[in-house]
Amino acid sequence: MLHKRRLSIALGLALALPVTFSSVARADTPAGYPADYAKVIEGAGKEGKVVIYSTTDSKAAEALIKDFGALYPGVKVEYNDMNSTEAYNRFISEAAAGGATADVMWSSSMDLQVKLASEGYAVAYKSPEAAALPAWANWKDTAYGTTFEPAAIVYNKRLVSEAEVPSSHDEFTRLLVSKQDKFKNKVTTYDIEKSGVGFSLMTYDLKHNPHFWDFAKAMGGVAARVQSSTGTMLERISSGENLIGYNILGPYALVRAKKDPSIGVAFTKDYNLVLSRVIFINKAGKNLNAAKLWVDYILSKRGQTIIANDAQLFAIRGDVTGTTTSAELTRQLGASLKPMPVSTELLDYLDQKKRLDFLKQWKEATKK
Repeated sequence: MLHKRRLSIALGLALALPVTFSSVARADTPAGYPADYAKVIEGAGKEGKVVIYSTTDSKAAEALIKDFGALYPGVKVEYNDMNSTEAYNRFISEAAAGGATADVMWSSSMDLQVKLASEGYAVAYKSPEAAALPAWANWKDTAYGTTFEPAAIVYNKRLVSEAEVPSSHDEFTRLLVSKQDKFKNKVTTYDIEKSGVGFSLMTYDLKHNPHFWDFAKAMGGVAARVQSSTGTMLERISSGENLIGYNILGPYALVRAKKDPSIGVAFTKDYNLVLSRVIFINKAGKNLNAAKLWVDYILSKRGQTIIANDAQLFAIRGDVTGTTTSAELTRQLGASLKPMPVSTELLDYLDQKKRLDFLKQWKEATKK
């Protein structure tokens, strides 16, 4: 995950003309929405803001915030960008204290988001946009997947030949075993003890890869280097300090590859995990109507088009066109894509004993 800095962005009031509640109240109800949605828009105007805690970088979210402000100019967006652990800990701490906290939680740590939703922190809200989502991306009309982000193999194009780039997980294992000298200390992946995203991806690998522990031993054989930051891994692959990276978030890698000729990005054809940033509305939020506006906007075709083309995080809706969309990725990889479902299945390895047992077995298998 990219290095995070906490940043609050307040947009929506910075317009040339004064903004009043009436300008929000007069905003048109989106086409196809129920007639009484006007009450949500009116309520949001009275609230005047929405507070968001998110792991999506503020730079990536900027176009979304600006466009939302154009639709609802009287609703200020207070956008707080932080890493997944910080967002989770801050939210539960503030919620326990009964003080001000997020109206909307939007995080790439799918398991932590579903955990919070299943523990009663999220309000059940059937978005008018819910029908446009795949069934696996909706947990009880309470937590929704918003993106379609493939895990990727990232490599240094100058130092790793195209013939060496693995197209399956077994090929990755064979590469590390057969060229151990070349890849010794040169492979990187997430630190699964520190990165929630990395831990989730690796436990889902265990479900899909019948030779997972052979892969783990191969990672140990080359003394794989682990990081909690996507940015750090991309930097080290680009410089040649590392040659290849595993399970790196594809959208960030593809953005880097567009401007960095040293970076190559590949996907696996036996199966390729897909992560989705999960969003929910805080049941105890102070600005519930404004929160509904934001969630509906993020799930809408308009919002998803910006997610694809500006944020470049891969739109989850099948009716959005472009290169960074679920439709295009499905055209390329088809049935090999394995989305991680927004469901309580994600909570399996949050059980403390199961988590510790997995980490212990991983450490044993990857011993250098």
